[in-house]
Amino acid sequence: MRLGIIGLPQCGKTTIFNALTGQNLPTGFGGSGQLEVHTAVVNVPDERVDILSRMFKPQKTIYATVTYKDIGGLDSGVGEGGLSGALRNELQQVDGFVHVVRAFQDESVAHPQGSVDPQRDLELLESEFLLLDQITVERRLERLKDEWGKKPEFRRANELETELMQRLLVQLEAEKPLRGLDLTEDELKLIRGYGLMSLKPMLVVLNTGEDAPAPETLVTYSQPRTELVCLRGAIEAEIAQLDPADRADFLAEYGIDEAGAQRVIRLSYGLLSIQSFFTVGEDEVRAWSMPIGGSAVDAAGVIHTDLARGFIRAEVTAYADLIALGDMKAVKTAGKGRLEGKTYVVQDGDIISIRFNI
Repeated sequence: MRLGIIGLPQCGKTTIFNALTGQNLPTGFGGSGQLEVHTAVVNVPDERVDILSRMFKPQKTIYATVTYKDIGGLDSGVGEGGLSGALRNELQQVDGFVHVVRAFQDESVAHPQGSVDPQRDLELLESEFLLLDQITVERRLERLKDEWGKKPEFRRANELETELMQRLLVQLEAEKPLRGLDLTEDELKLIRGYGLMSLKPMLVVLNTGEDAPAPETLVTYSQPRTELVCLRGAIEAEIAQLDPADRADFLAEYGIDEAGAQRVIRLSYGLLSIQSFFTVGEDEVRAWSMPIGGSAVDAAGVIHTDLARGFIRAEVTAYADLIALGDMKAVKTAGKGRLEGKTYVVQDGDIISIRFNI
């Protein structure tokens, strides 16, 4: 699960990357136009993992993770559909975007557009993605039209894709992102290879100063598979550099329950339409990631392909039942543990043990 952190020059994109990942990359050097990518893997905060770890006292505790890529170079070609091929390749490879929008005032950091205007900046990059997608869809429609005459045996398959591409084009011409369309899994598979930018889910992070107002007071923006959040980037980056004990003291002193960056990480994870299930034991307590709506055999495959291949049954306990009853023995006594087959739809927080034979 990879999320690309993107934004216009001087928006504080790398500051947000540092806040989310605990890295300490130098900031303030935007605007070079050079493609530069930094990557970090981050644990997804999950209180349930903490509680299960205290309960089972395992040798290892492993959290779900998300990978952030700080992608530089967006100052060249924006607004003209002219992003470089290398940059577009980086953007196409991620599963979603964290779009950092500047909402802080700082006279020492000049804004390339001459003024701080979150609404304008948000729409500028969104328009760029819409334009790139429209060019891609129009070119594909032209190629499909040519193939109709050259390969009549593929006419039916071409008809299906042509109809889908025409739907996409209508959406793009209306200046609406493709993530707003209700597409089936088969339709998504059909267009997966085209790297359509506006199809990807997006978390808009409004990078504010010391205050963090509600995002709707700064921008007007509402799209499916899109979240808006405010984050005090510079402060959060400083917090991320503290060791855990000092960080806890700092948050307690200011009456803050948790760093804002932790909430942004959880929002990032949820943005990808994935959920966590758990495996527990004395050796390891672990959170695993899988798409929402996935089956028990899918969960088995996430753990190991052999478990999916030799799947017999899944022993399933709801996290809430375990916490309410206190331990696995009480769960069994109360009859709350279940045996489920391959088609069982896994729920967020399920504690699963796979029975298999190969």
